[in-house]
Amino acid sequence: MSDISPVQITSSVESDKIIRRKLNGYVGFANLPKQWHRKSIRRGFNFNLMIVGEKGLGKSTLINTLFNKDLYNDINIDNNDIKFDSNLDDLQKNSISSTIKINTLKTEIEENNVKLNLSIIDCINFGTSIDLTNSWKPIIDEIDSRFDSYLELETKINRSNLIIDNRIHALLYFIEPTGHSLKPLDINFMKSIHEKVNLIPIIAKSDILNEIEIEDFKLKILNDLKNHNIKIFNPINYENDDDETKIINNEIISKIPYAIVGSNNLIKLNDGRLVRGRSYPWGIIEIDNEQHCDFIKLRQLLIRNFMEELKDLTSKILYENYRSNKLIKMGINQDDSVFKEFDPILKQEEEKKLHEAKLLNLENQMKQIFQQKVSREEKKLQETEADLFSKHKEMRDKLLKQIKMLEEKKKDLESNNKLLDNQQIHQSQQQQQQQQPISSPQVTQQQQQQQPTKTRKGFLRG
Repeated sequence: MSDISPVQITSSVESDKIIRRKLNGYVGFANLPKQWHRKSIRRGFNFNLMIVGEKGLGKSTLINTLFNKDLYNDINIDNNDIKFDSNLDDLQKNSISSTIKINTLKTEIEENNVKLNLSIIDCINFGTSIDLTNSWKPIIDEIDSRFDSYLELETKINRSNLIIDNRIHALLYFIEPTGHSLKPLDINFMKSIHEKVNLIPIIAKSDILNEIEIEDFKLKILNDLKNHNIKIFNPINYENDDDETKIINNEIISKIPYAIVGSNNLIKLNDGRLVRGRSYPWGIIEIDNEQHCDFIKLRQLLIRNFMEELKDLTSKILYENYRSNKLIKMGINQDDSVFKEFDPILKQEEEKKLHEAKLLNLENQMKQIFQQKVSREEKKLQETEADLFSKHKEMRDKLLKQIKMLEEKKKDLESNNKLLDNQQIHQSQQQQQQQQPISSPQVTQQQQQQQPTKTRKGFLRG
């Protein structure tokens, strides 16, 4: 083992740091996973899966396909069937028969010496009532009753060392392949249970839709889920996951909601291979071919990759939320800080909410500042515009006044010029009259006689 001096220990405690050292020899705690493995193999595993959907969507076929066994043919059924009274009329019988019934189907299956105690909770007559308002209440009551049963066993004074977990670990909701948006029944039901179970929506009998219709239908479903704030199970990528695991997880997430086709029938292909699938006149759909449907991704999510995570989320989040609310309703208050344990999903959601709130606050502040700046600029522009208008009016008035004055001066000048011209003409006439001598009448006659005269032919004669 490593040598750590008391001084080092004290300093590590004071500084609250972990001292990492390599061991000089084998201690044995590296064998803990093997111990846990042996213990788990000895105890076995249990998994409780609820399936909900309208009649005729292939629920039992899909369960048989998931576990590659005809479970519904040899499974143990705990069914509280309703027996009709002979005095009831047909309408009353139809009303009773359309009430949702809960069947719990239990079986033990084994694979490579690993035992799985599987419980399938089947909700019969879902969506068959004439009045669908709160018709899913028996399903909610079943989920709550299982939480209550576990809480009762957990709070007993003399409780068993091994409490059988009968809580719902996952809920498969079968969506009818209409190709349109979700129906009101789908939305209202999922809104009522999405905080109680790990919800996994799937498109049933997707072989009636082509590839483009499936992708379009998936987008519409995801938009409806987002618009109604419906939470579904999404696997988490942890920091210590390798790149390959993250790629696989992202591929699994990208296919939600899963377009599913179920069948255990073996079909022989042209190359001689036997595959599970469905045969049609136009071709063959292979169940285990990812290019034909999303069955492989659903099985990876539900069984191969995230079964334990589904159980952990049920235990640490969904059940704890229910338990806390239940105790508060019973008048039992507790200090959450004492019992609060770190959960990466809740932590991530809290950080996301805080970040979104911070961004929203910053956005509002920026909008407010921008609006204030715009208002100030608009006010300045309005003042400048008013000032320009007033200056323009003032200058225009001055110009008009100057033009008027100039026109008046022009008129005065023109009138003065006329007077001066008249005076000058008058004076010149007077001067001419004064300078011209008075001639005698005789001289005038002589001058007139001396003037040439014209003959008839136009020649001048002296």
